[in-house]
Amino acid sequence: MRHTLLLCMLLMASTGIYAQHTIRLQIKKDEEKQLLAGATVTIPSLKKSVVSDSAGIAVFTNITAGSYKITISYVGLEEVSITVVVPQPTANLTEILLKEAEASEQEVIVTATRTSRTISDIPTRVETISGEELEEKGNMKPGDIRMLLNESTGIQTQQTSATSYNSSIRIQGLDGRYTQILRDGFPLYSGFSGGLSLMQVAPLDLKQIEVIKGSSSTLYGGGAIAGLVNLISKTPTAKRELSFLGNATSAGGIDLSGFYSQRFKKTGITVFGSGNTSKAYDPAGIGLTAIPQSERYTIQPRLFFYGDRTTANIGFGYITENRTGGSMDYIEKGAPGYFEKNHTDRFSTQAELTHKLSNKEQLIIKYSYTRFNRLIQIPGYAFSGLQQSSFSEATYNRSGEKTQWIAGANFLTDDFKEKGNDPLRNYDYHTLGAFIQNTWTPIKKLSFETGLRGDYVKQFGFEWLPRVAVLFKISPALTARLGGGMGYKNPTLFTEEAERMQFQHILPMNENTTVNERSSGGSLDVNYRTKIGNAGISFNQLFFYTWLNKSLVLTATGANSYQFINANGHIDTKGTETNVRITYGDFKLFLGYTYAYVNTHFDHVKSWYPLTSRHRLNNVLMYEKEGRFKIGAEAYYYSPQKLNDGAIGKPYWTVGLMGERSWRRFAVFLNLENITDTRQTRFDTIYQGTLANPSFRDIYAPVEGFVANGGVRIRLKI
Repeated sequence: MRHTLLLCMLLMASTGIYAQHTIRLQIKKDEEKQLLAGATVTIPSLKKSVVSDSAGIAVFTNITAGSYKITISYVGLEEVSITVVVPQPTANLTEILLKEAEASEQEVIVTATRTSRTISDIPTRVETISGEELEEKGNMKPGDIRMLLNESTGIQTQQTSATSYNSSIRIQGLDGRYTQILRDGFPLYSGFSGGLSLMQVAPLDLKQIEVIKGSSSTLYGGGAIAGLVNLISKTPTAKRELSFLGNATSAGGIDLSGFYSQRFKKTGITVFGSGNTSKAYDPAGIGLTAIPQSERYTIQPRLFFYGDRTTANIGFGYITENRTGGSMDYIEKGAPGYFEKNHTDRFSTQAELTHKLSNKEQLIIKYSYTRFNRLIQIPGYAFSGLQQSSFSEATYNRSGEKTQWIAGANFLTDDFKEKGNDPLRNYDYHTLGAFIQNTWTPIKKLSFETGLRGDYVKQFGFEWLPRVAVLFKISPALTARLGGGMGYKNPTLFTEEAERMQFQHILPMNENTTVNERSSGGSLDVNYRTKIGNAGISFNQLFFYTWLNKSLVLTATGANSYQFINANGHIDTKGTETNVRITYGDFKLFLGYTYAYVNTHFDHVKSWYPLTSRHRLNNVLMYEKEGRFKIGAEAYYYSPQKLNDGAIGKPYWTVGLMGERSWRRFAVFLNLENITDTRQTRFDTIYQGTLANPSFRDIYAPVEGFVANGGVRIRLKI
């Protein structure tokens, strides 16, 4: 009996020692005491994790007595660590309050909508390329920004010349002429210069790239039917920056760039300079260049002035380039053969003054002037002209607690004078515009952005351009944007089609019968972020639609002559973009899918719009040790495209690898682009006829094939 009693006492004691308990937490957002569903709660020592339910409650069961460190995390909010003693003294829930994260991706400031707000607070959907992403992609193509944009979902750079590498930007399937390119809010790249704009902007002095997709002419005027791209330059900081980049390619290219910036007490300065050269390159061995022989030099100084109430800056830029593509024998040996020469000189100046009227009001005045001179020459024909354009704008900005008003007026001039041909295709357009925009945030979870612009061009009349966008902050993890607007484009002969023909046999625009191209469109955007264990997941889904009426079509008007005429009908583009970003430790995975269903509806006949892939995949996997090294792999897929000659292009994949080793002020990088050597010349032709007199087909796939590049980057901050 005595032994039995002792055994019972031991069993009762052991039961007390190993009793199982429960931990119950309720997760809320600090300010509104909002219940947070989907918060990740972890006990690291036990390797246990749970996710809070719809009431914000997280429960751990079967926990033995002891003291435990618990971490609570939620995307966009600061992670919290607490210590819990088990058993808990009360059966009540333990309340955990999470605060907004002080530094995160949400702190990116965008200016393309004129509001200078954080990206998380703007009703208009804006995509950005900045920071490390901009630097990584800049390493892959240090001489221009074509690759920076081409690797984004919904954006495709279209090569317009088989031998000279000229390219344009297509957003959601529409021609490059429908994309407006800005530099710090100035429309510097349009008209005659548009065919080379991508190829003449080096990325070393860029701080950020902002992209708005869909009809956006309300913001900066005509041209943004498919969307706009705003290139943001670096500005002086308190620490002096001195950066150098040297790069060489297996195709015979060399890129050398330098950037300097420094702010003093009342002044600041930035200076960017680059030299970019390339040898003629023919990987297919067909006797024609895939990459032309080229030589380009750039210099861009900019001065800044800082006062108590007034700041100002003025900058200048000069770019000169010679580019020769065509027959390898002609370029290397001087033998007779086909050639395409481009010589360009671009001078631009920009000035901006901001005066603070009060704590809530400011006045901004902008002015820019661009002089672009270009000669295109092929055997037996030359097209040469001078384009001079200017942009003047005055804007009033008033910010309140819940509203922001922006009102202004601008005046654009665009003058083109052709040299030597008959008939001359000269034009002189003056556009007077006025706009007003309001951003209203009645509550933290809801924000509206509305705008209205009116533009008048003497030759083509008046355009009304309304737009609206709404931001819904459903929860810290879930947001949605709904928006729409209108756009227009003045008639121009500077299109992808005309560029492919070197503007040969194209008649002047008939201003009496030609009207503006007009568009309207909208989009719905949903963004969700969460965390599962140690993995962060971001999911974005975009649905878009754009309707474009009276599109200009190059039409045969007689024997060997063409003219741009407004089509009887419209073009529409609709589809989806899906983006997934997964982070786990030092790994980052980016998955993107674009579906673009683009068709013409001319004369009541529906037809697939040429040179648009209906399905496209973007896949990037990156492994990075912060500040030490990074290794990445990427794969891109393009589905078949309809060509202008009626044929269907082949689908294709491209695969690339990159690596970078970094030290404090020095980095070396290596990029292996298109290691599968995917080339249109491997599975299709790029020209018909003879090598001496080729007739080029559409370029829908890479022509340069596998190219390796590597170099060094030096950055000094003192």
